[in-house]
Amino acid sequence: MVRTKGVGVLPPDEVLFGNSPAMENVRQKALKICRTNVPVLLLGDGGTGKEVLARWIHANSLFAGGEFVKVNCAAIPGSLLESELFGHERGAFTGAQAAKPGRVERAHLGTLFLDEIGDLDFALQSKLLHFLQDGYFSRLGDEIERTVETRLICATSRSIDDEIAAGRFRADFYYRINVIKIVMPRLAERRGDIPQLAEYFRKMHSQLFEKECEPFEPEILSYLQNVPWQGNLRELSNCVAGYIVGGPETLVHREPTRPRKASRTNRTDEQGPVPLKKITKDAIREMERNVIIEALRANHWNRRKAAQDLKISYRALIYKIREAGLIVKRPAAQAKSANVESRAQASAD
Repeated sequence: MVRTKGVGVLPPDEVLFGNSPAMENVRQKALKICRTNVPVLLLGDGGTGKEVLARWIHANSLFAGGEFVKVNCAAIPGSLLESELFGHERGAFTGAQAAKPGRVERAHLGTLFLDEIGDLDFALQSKLLHFLQDGYFSRLGDEIERTVETRLICATSRSIDDEIAAGRFRADFYYRINVIKIVMPRLAERRGDIPQLAEYFRKMHSQLFEKECEPFEPEILSYLQNVPWQGNLRELSNCVAGYIVGGPETLVHREPTRPRKASRTNRTDEQGPVPLKKITKDAIREMERNVIIEALRANHWNRRKAAQDLKISYRALIYKIREAGLIVKRPAAQAKSANVESRAQASAD
């Protein structure tokens, strides 16, 4: 974990971007634009890491010495958001006992991050557009025009095209903030990064909760790679936090991704219709896989205890685990340890 001025703790680049093709595209775009001052629009489902990327762009930009100022457009009512953005003078409205600078002023020589821009009030969009076009704004209750130099990054999980079509979003404002667009992939599109992400979250939450937690077993990492993760990185992080606090049984409610069912009449492979025997064999293998996962989870991923519950030998369980694709490639040290464990079991047999 890397602590950067103005943005708090950022994950290392190898964790943030991982190794998937989708995130490599994100990395290349981010590297190209981070040293320039152009508006950036981050798109993607909730929990995909848009804010973390925004903070990374700030930390690697010419504005890194300034403040990273976040505004959640969905969390602040439209009637209050204008004052939050542009500030107000004393007496500008009931309760304004003193002058207060807005977040735009705070972001001078820094980065202004407008999260959930798709929820921004329609009337306020025109005022922000005016500010982006000429760089000037006024506090509420003040006629003095002020100017700041700031970097703008916006993010949303909404479809802006749909919002424009519905008349809830100004097209000219969209064109102004959409100079560079980066789409964050869902976690399901970067499953190969899950083991590294899970380990990062394990270390982070272990430190946060001041609770030791051993590195994940390969079976658990393989299991995590097969969960749908509708909540993306946020759900994975919360899952790992629950695992550290509550133990492996907290994983029980999370069902692995199941293969999409094919039509009985249309299911074919490259050679033609799939034989009934193959369909039956695949179904049995999938059932075995699910039973093994349940046994491992019930026994806190202890393979010997799971084998006893399943009433099969330890060797047979290891074979079936590998056949089901539940074991990921281990580092050399782990593989050596596993060989020692197997030889010890053979001696016991």
